[in-house]
Amino acid sequence: MSTDITTPAASEPDGGAPSASSALPPGGRKPVVRLVAVVVGLTAAIALMLCAFALPSVNGGPHHAPLGVTGPAAPTVQDRLDGDAWDITVYDDSEALADAVRNRDAAGGIALGRDGVTVLTATAGGPQITAAISGLGERLAAQQHVTATVQELVPFPEDDPRGAGLTAAALPMVFGGMLPAVVLLQVFPGHARLRTRLAGVVAFALAAGAAVSAVLTFGTGTLDGAFWVTSLGLALGMAALAIPFLGLESLFGYAGFGAGAAVTMFLGNPLSGLPTGPYWLPDGWSAFGQLLPPGASGSLLRANAYFDGTGAGGPALVLALWAVAGLVLMLVADRRTRRRTTARPAA
Repeated sequence: MSTDITTPAASEPDGGAPSASSALPPGGRKPVVRLVAVVVGLTAAIALMLCAFALPSVNGGPHHAPLGVTGPAAPTVQDRLDGDAWDITVYDDSEALADAVRNRDAAGGIALGRDGVTVLTATAGGPQITAAISGLGERLAAQQHVTATVQELVPFPEDDPRGAGLTAAALPMVFGGMLPAVVLLQVFPGHARLRTRLAGVVAFALAAGAAVSAVLTFGTGTLDGAFWVTSLGLALGMAALAIPFLGLESLFGYAGFGAGAAVTMFLGNPLSGLPTGPYWLPDGWSAFGQLLPPGASGSLLRANAYFDGTGAGGPALVLALWAVAGLVLMLVADRRTRRRTTARPAA
């Protein structure tokens, strides 16, 4: 006599349909929670990235841009235009105004004459702000029923009249600071090779600075400054990124490196002002962007390449401070590791 030992599964009361508990992945609800956290985190990161890159562009425009004016009607124009968009300075004559533009005391200038309006521009200082100044000069000329003439004082080189190569240099300059740190951390891991990584970063910065300068000077014709001065400026910018990355990783691990990379990509790059010049960004964003390595590096490159080094001191100091900060982080990490190593035998 046979006995039927087959019984309906307790988990399938409705004709074999699996219960909710059986649908959970192995390990219970924890993998589901982690998956939701990952999806939400990645979504927030994408939204943050969009805001970081889109908001400066959407809110772009003249923000307290220094503008020089001269001529009989200059005081009237100063009273009318001085505000959030323009910081107006009246100059004695056209020569003084032209010197101010070349020396970067003014982003551009407008000479108001009885027979016409002359717009003095420095396109290499920022194409967007130059276009805005040219448009303002044309409107003032139309109000006086005269013609406007544009006099370019600091143009981009003839081989790259729009400065496209300068805009294209933004990402290579950023990755020139990040990539060597990543590669050297993989090839020379461990605290014992900390100095090796530092030497590698410095060597790479010098070589990559010369390479980028060569491409932009002799390849695309974008840069118009002294080759070696421009090269050293680019090298300083890359070192000012890479050395802090090494310092953050040596002290806080890859979490520190990731935080530094996030700040560089989400804030430093979009707020650098390299394509537009700093006066095109909102005031707070512009000031903050110029204190980060990408913004300072871009300003140093612009000063060395087109203005004979005028205005290079501030960005160079910012980059030097970032490099020193990275060295300090590495020194702190080195001393901490040495103390731990010394304390082990005593234990």
